[in-house]
Amino acid sequence: AVFVFPSLYEGFGLPPLEAMASGTPVITSNVSSLPEVVGDAALLIDPTRSDAIADAMRRVLTEPALREDLRQKGLRRVREFSWDRSTRRVRQIYEEVLAG
Repeated sequence: AVFVFPSLYEGFGLPPLEAMASGTPVITSNVSSLPEVVGDAALLIDPTRSDAIADAMRRVLTEPALREDLRQKGLRRVREFSWDRSTRRVRQIYEEVLAG
């Protein structure tokens, strides 16, 4: 019904994207790389506040419109990420660095 990921630190944040790809609404931390990764497709919470986590879970589980909105936004968001796009971008960065 909901994927809760109250991580204190993430290098990138694949678990929330995997949940979004499966159509699961996401609640995740407002720290590290996670806000940039999920964009507006997840509820962001302070991972050190259990009351904030519980409130976000309550909202997603009791508000069908919010749940569906997050589900749809998540499915759109994951389309922005692919291994092919990532490797092209890394190659572009390497070429820019080598060109000086």
